[in-house]
Amino acid sequence: MADSKQSVDMLNGGLAKKLLVFALPLAASSILQQLFNSVDVAVVGKFDTSTGQAAVGCNAPVINLLINLFGGLSIGANVVISTYIGQGKKEKAKDTVHTAMAISMISGVLLLFLGMIFARPVLEWMDTPTDILNQAVIYLKIYFIGMPFVMVYNFGAAILRCVGDTKKPLYALIVSGVVNTILNLFLVIGFHLGVVGVAIATVVSNVISSTFVLICLTKADEIIRLNLKEIAVKTSELSKIMKVGLPAGIQTSVFSIANIFIQAALNGYGSDAVAGSSVTLNYEIYEYYMVTAFGQAAVTFVSQNYGANKYKRCRKIFYECIGMAIFAVIIMSTTFVTGRSFFIGLFTSKPEVAHYAEIRMFYLLIPYILITTYEISGAALRGIGYSMTPAIITMIGTCVLRLTWIYTVCRRVREFRMLMIVYPISWIVTGSICLIVYFILSGRLTEKQSA
Repeated sequence: MADSKQSVDMLNGGLAKKLLVFALPLAASSILQQLFNSVDVAVVGKFDTSTGQAAVGCNAPVINLLINLFGGLSIGANVVISTYIGQGKKEKAKDTVHTAMAISMISGVLLLFLGMIFARPVLEWMDTPTDILNQAVIYLKIYFIGMPFVMVYNFGAAILRCVGDTKKPLYALIVSGVVNTILNLFLVIGFHLGVVGVAIATVVSNVISSTFVLICLTKADEIIRLNLKEIAVKTSELSKIMKVGLPAGIQTSVFSIANIFIQAALNGYGSDAVAGSSVTLNYEIYEYYMVTAFGQAAVTFVSQNYGANKYKRCRKIFYECIGMAIFAVIIMSTTFVTGRSFFIGLFTSKPEVAHYAEIRMFYLLIPYILITTYEISGAALRGIGYSMTPAIITMIGTCVLRLTWIYTVCRRVREFRMLMIVYPISWIVTGSICLIVYFILSGRLTEKQSA
């Protein structure tokens, strides 16, 4: 199914059109994946209760933390396979494909058990309001039943991206997204299942998307074709995936860890603040996925060209990706902020919830362009073999700074706005350091090629 027509020549010719063809379906896929949660929040808010809406929304940091930690390994697989393709090492690429799928299944089962065991303790530790705690625990446990399928989809989509095929994962999510929406309405309105209904619908949709991607891989180009009987862990390839993927997972998880502490602080403002924050978070994540789509384009294209020793082209890929990402964020932020009454109204009709949603929208969406600085430069650094570097920068510039802010400034000034302002501050610090490091390290490569 992923035939040669779906493959993209990343090593030769113009870049702009190829980057767009790669990134836009990927962005659409990620946004559709997020729509599973957005539809959950919207349906519960409109047809159930605001406490149910808050119960679904407050789980986002926990879910993102665990998915990002293990999802980073899929980035590692993408980099290793793409580098092998650039080097023309087909057998090595095949071994990595089967190792990656083995990792996806193992990590999915592990996440399932972690979710069952730690759902309530983690939510209690986060000071989740008592009026939403039980519903939040139920939603999280049901969600994690589908975690093996989430991991299979994420790793499978990452493998398809190695040859430039970002359309098949999009098709998978279109089908599963439609099913998710229909089931949400059916179970919540028809059977009054509330939080349980939207959680069940999400699990079913994840089963569908992962099955679709698996079928695509079994019929893909020979270099990435999946043979279910050959799925096994090759130690040498696992080591390479871990070397790139673990730091990438740590980098994205650092944000989630910091956001869990922010969520804990946010819970102190009550269920209306939690619900309002979860409304705007949906739009932030849409923009984030647009940026990370160009980040994935950067890491995939850079990896192949790095493997082929085309270092100057690696720098050109970085410039084009960050330029496109900045343009996309400006368009999206302007749309959401100017039409905030409409976009917030899609999720809630309660004035108190809308009030908090609007505050978060102003403080985060207007300066959201700043995240391009560390996301694209960090992706480009991973593409040239520096995966731990952006992880360390992110840990210091984001996690440490945000935690310090929560336990100092926010304890002195108990205002919702003061909690929100830590986001753009951390973006400025992290982005500035990441850009400086990228230009230093990538400059050494271009000098090496010129010598």
